[in-house]
Amino acid sequence: MLTVSQLSKSFGGRMLFEDVSLQVNRGDRIGLVGPNGAGKSTLFSLLVGDVSPDSGAIAVEKNATIGFLPQETAAAGDETVLELALAISPELVHAQKVIKRHESGDGSDGAAYHNALHVFDEHGGWELEPKAKRVLAGLAFRESDFDRPARVLSGGWIMRAHLARLLVMEPDLLLLDEPTNHLDLESLQWFQEYLRCYPGAIVMISHDREFLNQLVGSIVEIAHSKLIRYRGDWDSYVEQKAAREEQQLSAYKNQQKEIASLQLFADRFRAKASKASQAQSKLKQIDRMEKIAAPVARGKTIKFHFPQPVRSGLRVITLKDVDHAYGDLVVYRGMQFHAERGQRTVLVGPNGAGKSTLLKLLAGVLPVQHGTRELGHNARAGYFSQNRIDVLNPKHTVLESALDAPKPVPEQTARTVLGSFLFRGDDVFKSVAVLSGGEKSRLALVKLLLDPPNLLLMDEPTTHLDVGSIDALIGALKQYHGTLIFISHDVHFIRAIATSVLHITAGRLTPYPGDYDYYLDKSKATSARTALTAGQRLQDRQSNGSKTSAPRAPGLREQKAQKRLEAEARNAIAKAKREKEKRVHELEMKIAALEGQQKELAAALEDPAAYEPGGRAIAINRDLSTVADNLARLTAEWESVTASATVHS
Repeated sequence: MLTVSQLSKSFGGRMLFEDVSLQVNRGDRIGLVGPNGAGKSTLFSLLVGDVSPDSGAIAVEKNATIGFLPQETAAAGDETVLELALAISPELVHAQKVIKRHESGDGSDGAAYHNALHVFDEHGGWELEPKAKRVLAGLAFRESDFDRPARVLSGGWIMRAHLARLLVMEPDLLLLDEPTNHLDLESLQWFQEYLRCYPGAIVMISHDREFLNQLVGSIVEIAHSKLIRYRGDWDSYVEQKAAREEQQLSAYKNQQKEIASLQLFADRFRAKASKASQAQSKLKQIDRMEKIAAPVARGKTIKFHFPQPVRSGLRVITLKDVDHAYGDLVVYRGMQFHAERGQRTVLVGPNGAGKSTLLKLLAGVLPVQHGTRELGHNARAGYFSQNRIDVLNPKHTVLESALDAPKPVPEQTARTVLGSFLFRGDDVFKSVAVLSGGEKSRLALVKLLLDPPNLLLMDEPTTHLDVGSIDALIGALKQYHGTLIFISHDVHFIRAIATSVLHITAGRLTPYPGDYDYYLDKSKATSARTALTAGQRLQDRQSNGSKTSAPRAPGLREQKAQKRLEAEARNAIAKAKREKEKRVHELEMKIAALEGQQKELAAALEDPAAYEPGGRAIAINRDLSTVADNLARLTAEWESVTASATVHS
């Protein structure tokens, strides 16, 4: 479907690609990897025609369509979220605008409206709208968001809307540049499952090793201006690359020994008349050899040593009898929690369970509404949120911001840490004001590492980091002597760092006194990814009988209160179930009626008389559009209600 032949490209005298080739076939699932700056995003720009190669060719199969999602920047205008998701072609966008103006009563030309309906119908607009709504819902948009102007959304949500547009468009080849950066865990899981069944080919850049393991069938690595293809997922690629490098090193050493032996013979006997011809033959043999290139040293993970925090007391922080609610939504009631020095705990559980709320309560970002928050002896909390950039001065440069700390570090240390988080060369002199959201997030992370507290609270710290930078962060946190509590959707990062797991669901905290694999085993999770948002409770709580991590036994009053709450909850669930069953029946009746109406209108459109002067084609199309919209809305509600009923049954 797509062929790259002998392509070369350089920027500013630096060769990114030299005589590279690549074949992408229908159904391929390819992960594109390589260090930051290797040229991954540039290759995508070459494939979509935004950048021209210095030499070589890129051939795309006739009539094949390509969809491209950039990493951070995507435009949004006055269109609504739903209109943006439906903007799969310029013709369809124009038709939507004409139809919208006409139906708003601006007196536009009836012929233009009729033509727009025809174009909308030709492009399958009636079927696309329900699909767009399903995709938007999967990416966590609410129905109330569909008619909001896209420009009022944050950058991350605009990127989600553009991702929805590509999935609705369903191009033959999807090019995705870090598509998971702006997704929460549940949206990521939905997206991952959606891509499993995607009918076209996919080439993706991703730092998420678990995401690559689940989806790709081959890895293409960009290294030293070349493209090297490996069959299999990320884990297979790592093994094959190590074996390939070992084989190349062995072959190179053997050839160098042979060359040295031949050269030694030639040097010793070149001046001897009886051996001169043999010596010359040895030199020609060396010249005729196809030389094996010296293995290029593997890029070293940047390692750095940052200041260690002051040692805290054994009990670092305690929450006692904490209640927290957002209006009528109760998140925690009588919650108990404590952390001890040196723990590295990951918070897991479904969206909305209270993970970020707990992190903010521990950080003091959210005030305790009821109960107490107590920091232990010498404890100092530091909070890193991927949305928190208020620690940055927009007038500072990147380097000045890194050095602006109560305990400044040497400039070389700051530059080393900045380099490991993608601020290299002259990037350190860029103004904070011009940084992207991802760059500001990384800089805030650098500042935290250069002056670390002894209680580190981190929300999705690996977002916007490449694989090398994630490894650098893992290395830094492994030498960190304080206490760490964090949220992450990066399974590799969790496995490397976490020594305990705290599962949160419906305001209940269940501790697992072991690493992530221990949690997977005890929770009987179906996969490492889904376990991050699983709602099930521990079947065999604390089977090792550890008293230090077990929750305290409730008193008689608490037991009675708990029983009362459980009874109220059961009654509420039973009532909600009856109401849902009633609503499901109502929806099924309405959907059946609309489907019958839709068939009648479609049959009416097939009548040639409808298109004669004075015919009803326009009115029928309008009615059909209304019916399709209502059918999609009710179907989506039916799916939501039945899914909810299944979950709670």
